[in-house]
Amino acid sequence: QVQLVESGGGLVQAGGSLSLSCIASGRTFSTLSMGWFRQAPGKEREFVAAVSRSGSLTYYTDSAKGRFTISRDNAKNTVYLKMNSLKPEDTAVYYCAAVFDLFQNYYSNADSYNYWGQGTQVTVSS
Repeated sequence: QVQLVESGGGLVQAGGSLSLSCIASGRTFSTLSMGWFRQAPGKEREFVAAVSRSGSLTYYTDSAKGRFTISRDNAKNTVYLKMNSLKPEDTAVYYCAAVFDLFQNYYSNADSYNYWGQGTQVTVSS
């Protein structure tokens, strides 16, 4: 079992920045491929960013490219999502997700992940 706990959400004005963190426990973190997803009210959960086990490979949804950065610190069992130039449409509950991976893969499909955090709210005001 893997437990994931997100933090760092909050209220920010458009154009501002936030940094999310997700701490994992229960399994060797370096064996996990990690991702960030978000879900806005009335909408389906959508992919934001993913990172491979070592952190060498990253992948972003188009709306996150150039604004968001996913990274990880395997020594701290933590994955991060640095969000810059935030827009009101970024408002959502943000979830981190994990899946055991044998190789240096990243995954953009929510069905690929079998561990999820409880989410952290990000609200961007206009």
